[in-house]
Amino acid sequence: MTKNRVMLIGAKGMLAQAVRKLAPEVYEILPFDLPDFDITDREQVLEVVIGLKPDVILNCAAYTNVDGCESEEEVAARVNGDGPGYLAEAARETDATLVHISTDYVFDGTGREPYREEDPTHPVSAYGRTKLRGEESIVASGLERFFIIRTSWLYGPGGGNFVETIIRLAGEREELRIVADQIGCPTFTEDLAAAIFRILEVARDGLYGIYHFSNEGACTWHDFAEEILRQARENGEALKVRSVLPIRTEEYPLPARRPAFSVFSKEKYRRVTGAKFPEWKESLERYMKKRT
Repeated sequence: MTKNRVMLIGAKGMLAQAVRKLAPEVYEILPFDLPDFDITDREQVLEVVIGLKPDVILNCAAYTNVDGCESEEEVAARVNGDGPGYLAEAARETDATLVHISTDYVFDGTGREPYREEDPTHPVSAYGRTKLRGEESIVASGLERFFIIRTSWLYGPGGGNFVETIIRLAGEREELRIVADQIGCPTFTEDLAAAIFRILEVARDGLYGIYHFSNEGACTWHDFAEEILRQARENGEALKVRSVLPIRTEEYPLPARRPAFSVFSKEKYRRVTGAKFPEWKESLERYMKKRT
């Protein structure tokens, strides 16, 4: 059986690890990451991709330090903005399909209805601006066979994430203060990885473009933290924390503005793939069982 060759960019990252773990048998995963492969080097990107001739380029690489982007926006713009454009150019040259992972931060978070793919973008942070630039670079490249998948509040094995931070802090402190006026959708990396492969299945129907994916439901960061700790206690974690106080965003100032509302509509993904996906508490439970 001839396998589809997937050039996985950012192969050491949290999402890419889930992709490698869950890839169906019909795919051959070819991992690429720094320092050997740099998506900001156009000549290298074109040379490697043209030489490899993959069927799919899956870009999981990004400058994801949201606050760091505020002071290093030029660096973030090269990684998040220029790099995806180079990959799109290389995909066009080799007739490959490009899958690019984007973010809820391309929206300003002032909405109160779940964001659809066609809703106007308006990032309010350097991270959001650079990620939107990456989307625009792909669209402007002339490549027709691309999927841009926006996701939110990502966590999973093999990387720093909110779940691990909360459990660590709960083991060190008696009181936690967690933002309770930002609403979004947690997303388990393994669910997103599965969604990527489902979306690739519809490529044969020509249903390319932008898709939103997260787990089902919505919560605040405070809700998320409370559920993490509830499940951690059920799993026998030794926690020092006694209280988890809800606070406003302005009580926890950070360099980058966060969208206050980051809930996605997943109707397009659901309609195109026919797939069901779990509610965020169910996915968190699966993750928690993996780490015990």
